[in-house]
Amino acid sequence: MNTIIERIPLRARTRLDAEVTNGQLLLIWSVTSVASSTPHPQANVVWQRGICLGRSSLLLIPRSTSLTTSIVDYDAFYASVVEHEDPNLKSVPLIIQQKQIVCTCNYKARERGVYKLQLMTEALKTCPEAVVVLGEDLTRFRNASKLLYNFLKDQIWSGRAERLGFDEVWLDVTDMVEHNISLLSPNDLQNSFFCLDRNDPTVGFAFDASSVFGPTWPPGKKSTVADEDSLDRDAHQLELRLVLGSQLARHLRHELEERYGFTATVGISTNKTLSKLVGNTNKPRAQTTLVPPYEPVGSPISTVTQFMDGHDIGKVPGIGFKLAQKIRAKVLGRTAEIDEGLVYGGTRESISVGDVRRFPGMSAVLLEEILGGPGAERGIGGRVHALLYGVDDAEVKKARSVPLSISQEDSYMRHLSSFDQVRQQLHLLAERLIRRMRVDLTEDDDEADEAHPTKRWLAHPKTLRLSTRPRPPTGPDGVRPRTFHRISKSAPLPNFVFSLTESTDALAGRLLESLITLFRMLHTERQGWNLSLINIAVTNMVEAKDGGRDIAKMMRNQEDVLKDFRVIESPADSVGSAQLNWDSDGSDIDDQDSTYCCEVCQATVPIFAYQAHDQFHRQTKE
Repeated sequence: MNTIIERIPLRARTRLDAEVTNGQLLLIWSVTSVASSTPHPQANVVWQRGICLGRSSLLLIPRSTSLTTSIVDYDAFYASVVEHEDPNLKSVPLIIQQKQIVCTCNYKARERGVYKLQLMTEALKTCPEAVVVLGEDLTRFRNASKLLYNFLKDQIWSGRAERLGFDEVWLDVTDMVEHNISLLSPNDLQNSFFCLDRNDPTVGFAFDASSVFGPTWPPGKKSTVADEDSLDRDAHQLELRLVLGSQLARHLRHELEERYGFTATVGISTNKTLSKLVGNTNKPRAQTTLVPPYEPVGSPISTVTQFMDGHDIGKVPGIGFKLAQKIRAKVLGRTAEIDEGLVYGGTRESISVGDVRRFPGMSAVLLEEILGGPGAERGIGGRVHALLYGVDDAEVKKARSVPLSISQEDSYMRHLSSFDQVRQQLHLLAERLIRRMRVDLTEDDDEADEAHPTKRWLAHPKTLRLSTRPRPPTGPDGVRPRTFHRISKSAPLPNFVFSLTESTDALAGRLLESLITLFRMLHTERQGWNLSLINIAVTNMVEAKDGGRDIAKMMRNQEDVLKDFRVIESPADSVGSAQLNWDSDGSDIDDQDSTYCCEVCQATVPIFAYQAHDQFHRQTKE
């Protein structure tokens, strides 16, 4: 233990608490500086290294408040895209349909009782006057999402703009906020100017730096910047960061609406979890800032503690359905009841974060016992324990110039039983895939003749993957068990798909032969099949050098490079995109360490954890 103490300055105040949980001694060492009540910076180093001594463990929960993080959530995005194409639909209830399900709807429809994932028959009984638009083809939504994302990415300096599905983007605006704090005049905060360009101080907007813009949490608690002498430096800087973050959010929302006609809701705080949750409190066309005091961690006077305690445990980003059910079972002493049927996994018994935090003996050690085990994420107890206190050190990821992979899939309520049906679906998916490749992986060639504009490839994928999800046979009781298991095969992607002169239909016809070969390796005529889903994807992206100008050379060399590349079997996806492919945005599987890149948020998660991760997305949408 001495080696731990040596990392903490002698002038720091410390408090050692101890509790015994299931025979294990848990030491909670609170470390604060002499001048303030905030955790000492060096305590963060100890916590991040996760020191564990025998049967005793040292737990520190420091909160970093040095970042300014926002999440931009486009209001009723999918419906808004359709309304943008036809403004007359803004004044009527609008439903976006996929298969026989309400994928999403606008706020007019929600006011009349329509909700996401509702059966269309029920939705039309509830709101017979609703206008229904088919949403099977995601192209229009993907293109709009890409347009808005590129705008937001270009507005910030850090390059950290992380997408969560089509309709949400996390932004790390710390550097912009810090730069503008340095420009403030303490004696005239009401007449401040927010600089948007490092190289041109005249580009920006005027704002009032004395108070937060828009709603706050707690509601009605208007945060104003206090005199620096009345607060310690850390608290004063936190207030300034949140004020400037809220003012930048106002500007970005205004620009989205003025330039593109899309409204958005924004959450402002110091990490991804808090900004995501606080952004949900005021919708639509609004923004909310989680205001101080954030400290002490776990204290009833902390607004973070109050805020987190009011949320159901399953609503916390990073705590998926299965993890939440295990925690609920521990608190209730039995398995919590859940909804069944189409909308699978919604709990009927809410257990709040506060209920969990106050459960006797609750600790990181106890959570490790509840959630750990074979195949579980290492340190899952400590991570979830930190989330209960609103502590999240996950970085906002840097924007990628090209996706990790591109995929198209469809699910089938009625099984595909004949080869002709399969062939037809493969051709349809192949054409959609090639169209999307042209959208996501090409750009205008600036050096082309203006009279004959051309495109060039930014990257090319090397691998073609086919995945299917067979339905399991019915059990003795006549009920077919629910499954998310997929089987996959991969092969080199043929070069001809990169032709920009041939039609997508013709290219899809040629690609169909490769897909049929993969399909026959997965399913034989003798076995028969009963498929509920087909997914085709291109993966293993190779970005072109010099903006795509070397792609032709790479294409000529690809056959030599891949001539010994045999058809390989990809690891099975434990879960796909459930019954709908609404937010499918590409996937990538790493064969070596059995991880899966989420199709929605691009997070890398272990194969075993994907079902819980997928449930998180389904529970936190809008």
